[in-house]
Amino acid sequence: MKKQKGFSLIELLIVVAIILIIAAIAIPNLLRSRLAANEASAVGSLRTINTAEVTYATTYPATGFAALTALGGTAPCTSATSTAACLLDDVLSAAAANKSGYHFIVANLTGTPVVTYSSTATPVAIGQSGQRGFYSDQSGVIRYTTDGTAPTNASPAL
Repeated sequence: MKKQKGFSLIELLIVVAIILIIAAIAIPNLLRSRLAANEASAVGSLRTINTAEVTYATTYPATGFAALTALGGTAPCTSATSTAACLLDDVLSAAAANKSGYHFIVANLTGTPVVTYSSTATPVAIGQSGQRGFYSDQSGVIRYTTDGTAPTNASPAL
């Protein structure tokens, strides 16, 4: 009688079961890592917006702070003006700025020159793209909420 070569069905099922167990352990950790990376990106983007706002207000003192669209410019941004300052990239300076699972808004631009602003970063899908919401204003302090809603200047500092 000739012996057959290869794997039996039981052996293949055991290997598939082991792979599924490893995947069940690894996938939640991967999702948590992605949430943490998106939140870190949102905080970094708010810091970039703060720096761009201060630079813009220093460069154009008669205008003061500006909206996101004025802080950017169409690529390639080669000549800075008060309506396209070339301080932010196209992704972050869009009218509906979404980056790394977060939605960015700059608001409270009142007066001439504008001396106050507030910027918020909220998750596009709470629990999937991010868990916390972030806020900053002309003070440069970044604040957060744990439920993903838009924070205010009364929220705890990071």
